[in-house]
Amino acid sequence: MTTLSTHVLDTTSGRPAQGMRVMLWSADSLLAEGETNADGRLREFPALEQGAYTLGFHVADYFRAQGAELPDPPFLDVVPIHFGVSAQGHYHVPLLASPYAYSTYRGS
Repeated sequence: MTTLSTHVLDTTSGRPAQGMRVMLWSADSLLAEGETNADGRLREFPALEQGAYTLGFHVADYFRAQGAELPDPPFLDVVPIHFGVSAQGHYHVPLLASPYAYSTYRGS
């Protein structure tokens, strides 16, 4: 079985991004959605099989809720992270985000 988790850090404040909406897609099917907790984490995802997936992070909505003034349309709206699952185990996909930049990597 393969499990998935994510962690979002707000790099403008240096804190976890609590309340960011995250969606998990496989091809064109929505598999799960939720919001990050007080620690910026989300772990409520279904078990994954080998294949291609996309996590969609709603960064513009999050930063607007934090009081950031963003242009319309925002530079970053929903940040998609496309990743592949090729082996069983745990996949952790963190996101470091600001209104104008983001970074990700495969975590542990």
